[in-house]
Amino acid sequence: MTNHRREILRLAVPAFLALIAEPLFLLADSAIVGHLGTAQLAGLGVASAALLTASGIFVFLAYGTTSVVARHLGAGDLRSAVSAGIDGFWLAIGLGAVTAAAVALWAEPICALFGAGPEVLAQATTYLRVSAPGLPGMLLVLAVTGVLRGLQDTTTPLVVSVCGFGANVALNLWFVYGLGWGIAGSAWGTVIAQTGMAAALMVVLVRKARVLGSRLRPHPARVLAAARTGVPLLVRTLALRATLLLTTWVAASMGDVTLAAHQVAMTIWSFLAFALDALAIAAQAITGRALGAGDRASVRDAMGTMVRWGVWGGVALGLVLVAAHSVLPALFTPEPAVQRALAAALVVVGLGQAVSGYVFVLDGVLIGAGDGTWLAWGYVVALVSYLPIVLWVRTAGSTGSAVHDVVVLWVAFTGLMVIRALVLGWRARQDGWMRLGA
Repeated sequence: MTNHRREILRLAVPAFLALIAEPLFLLADSAIVGHLGTAQLAGLGVASAALLTASGIFVFLAYGTTSVVARHLGAGDLRSAVSAGIDGFWLAIGLGAVTAAAVALWAEPICALFGAGPEVLAQATTYLRVSAPGLPGMLLVLAVTGVLRGLQDTTTPLVVSVCGFGANVALNLWFVYGLGWGIAGSAWGTVIAQTGMAAALMVVLVRKARVLGSRLRPHPARVLAAARTGVPLLVRTLALRATLLLTTWVAASMGDVTLAAHQVAMTIWSFLAFALDALAIAAQAITGRALGAGDRASVRDAMGTMVRWGVWGGVALGLVLVAAHSVLPALFTPEPAVQRALAAALVVVGLGQAVSGYVFVLDGVLIGAGDGTWLAWGYVVALVSYLPIVLWVRTAGSTGSAVHDVVVLWVAFTGLMVIRALVLGWRARQDGWMRLGA
């Protein structure tokens, strides 16, 4: 057990620091853009939801690659592990180029789907259209990070993320306030930072491939095979993103104040989710490698430890957030109405973190095991179960009190997390997902 704890910490601590860099991008954007006005902050909420969906649906580039690479590593075939990573690298380039073109072309119709007012729509469209060229870099970061995690290296992504985050903050401040570019400046800063991160990680992967003699040129059949392997995880992610989009869609129907408060609350929830997801990253790497080596007992032992850490980590983070709920809003907006609504939402966010910790760890274990097909069905079930809840909230409509509306919305979202916990907990108790070998 001691060895498991050391291994979990070795992987999870750097992963934690690297993972929180991404929501820190959004937290920095929210703080910088929030002081431009409520319309800009609400517009950032709409554009961020769309942008994160455009990139987030391809998270299988990281998750699926981690599982495959870790299994090959556990089986003792390092060259095949890196070759599998190269396939994901080329897949990310192709998907990123197509997605960037689509988002840039249809930025306004995409943002209009959220039903925000004209002023908010204009701000959201600007941010999303400027951000589109950064999508290939975002997908490349996902793919190469997945390879390195599978190779049990979470330190390199940490170094790259810290450098990227520092560049993002500096560029955003310069572009938004120094050059007066407004919300477009924030988007440009993030695009440049993400592209730089992608370039740095690409250099690391290419060097590893050359040392091992792995091929670098794309092999169409293998790239397509990698795409097919990622389909179940794509379905899982689409179902998850649909729940987040539905929640933002409902927030937009309740007015700009509620939407602005929800945007920051969701960003903080994402920050905490990424923090807890560090254990899920460790779970993916450890589970894949152990199953590749044929060691079921090790998987069960490590899973038990990580679930306990995930729940207690969620409790600790939740208590800190509840304690700070009245202080944090002023960091993101000067508007008193938005501050009050956000403070109330953060209490609900904090109280749900223990469930989140449980969910994220089990999700990581099953992804590491390559249990993608079951995860796809499980997340579709969760989405279908959430639909009547969130539609009821929208049908009930705004009460005129942003505090009441945003609290009801976040209670409903916490209900979704409970549903996910029940679904994943049932699967984890079974043995069918523990398939051995590379």
